[in-house]
Amino acid sequence: MAGTCVPQLGTSPHLMLRSPSRQVAACCFTDNSKVSHFGTLSRDKGLTSSKASFFAPVSIYSFFKHGPSQNLHRRKGSRLIVRANADYYSVLGVSKNASKSEIKSAYRKLARNYHPDVNKEPGAEQKFKDISNAYEVLSDDEKRSLYDKYGEAGLKGSGMGMGDFSNPFDIFESLFEGMGGMGGMGGGRAARNRPMQGEDESYSLILNFKEAVFGVEKEIEVTRLETCNTCDGSGAKPGTKPTKCTACGGQGQVVSSTRTPLGIFQQVTTCSTCSGTGESSTPCNTCGGDGRVRKTKRISLKVPAGVDSGSRLRVRSEGNAGRKGGPPGDLYVFIDVLSDPVLKRDGTNILYTTKVSYIDAILGTTMKVPTVDGEVELKIPAGTQPSTTLVMAKKGVPYLGKPNMRGDQLVRVQVEIPKRLSKEERKLVDELANLRNKTKTANSRR
Repeated sequence: MAGTCVPQLGTSPHLMLRSPSRQVAACCFTDNSKVSHFGTLSRDKGLTSSKASFFAPVSIYSFFKHGPSQNLHRRKGSRLIVRANADYYSVLGVSKNASKSEIKSAYRKLARNYHPDVNKEPGAEQKFKDISNAYEVLSDDEKRSLYDKYGEAGLKGSGMGMGDFSNPFDIFESLFEGMGGMGGMGGGRAARNRPMQGEDESYSLILNFKEAVFGVEKEIEVTRLETCNTCDGSGAKPGTKPTKCTACGGQGQVVSSTRTPLGIFQQVTTCSTCSGTGESSTPCNTCGGDGRVRKTKRISLKVPAGVDSGSRLRVRSEGNAGRKGGPPGDLYVFIDVLSDPVLKRDGTNILYTTKVSYIDAILGTTMKVPTVDGEVELKIPAGTQPSTTLVMAKKGVPYLGKPNMRGDQLVRVQVEIPKRLSKEERKLVDELANLRNKTKTANSRR
């Protein structure tokens, strides 16, 4: 067939490079050192292009000296198939039509799970590097286009070789910068010498029942880390300047290599000399090099109406000062409300139980009951039954964030029936019972 390469005896093998896009880069060798023909071979259309200008002549040796990093399979005759190590789309778990935002989202999720500072399982670091390599290629339009057409061979031939990937920790830090590394994960490249947001602080506040219902202004005293005035937060002794750490060369990390029968394994650890900052300096005498000192401050706090035990208030920028000029953290105030001996709270409603005599329950009455607003008169209707619940509208707790809206106070009526009666009371009750029976008889005759 025209346009195809047929292996012949005495010639070098015909090499086909498979790529995920189902196109292959086809090379025909006429001697042992140079590429004489290069093009793309489609399963349906055969060789579609005879030249590829971005490919430089390479030697057979350069293709095969990296043999352990590729999977080689013999076919009939002298044909040799070279497959890529992995499909970058599969590594990130996205489709080949994925958008940049989908690729970035997939990388963020996987990088968090396999970052060596979080995942200590064997193989996690290599997985992290593979994820970073895949993201570096697929997030770049030019690299992604080459990869889609020619696979890893296309990247290699264009000068973007498999050994030319960026440091995976640099990629990770560039995406998670400003997020505290990984939500305060710490260690590794997240501890580099750059501004970092301060940690959040917490405070427990105890309120009485009415303070929680109507809100209150409180002055609280918190202890937190504030920027050191002596060194202005730099951590270095005044008059001195930080220098590049000689142990890690300013990288903040140290790479150690171990030769094993399976190859050379590399481990990246935080530099113990500079604690990952990449700098060495004479520490400030006041803060000991941290750039922050612990101080006590009084803060005026406005507690809104309607809070309850378990409520949490956030006071912005009143947490610990940030490092290297970073923004401060927040202060979280956790509320605990003391119970009231009489009134009970149920969400925005207040529960109260009152006792009335059987006479008052029969005849009806008016009585005073306690509320959060003070004592209020409550009408007990005639004929009130035991365990009846009366509603006092809008005498409950204000809705949190909506102080003009309030719940109700629910009054449960307990009817007291005396166990002992005096002679006079007994006589009156008997007369009432007789009268009641005569009334029933008369009604039944009608």
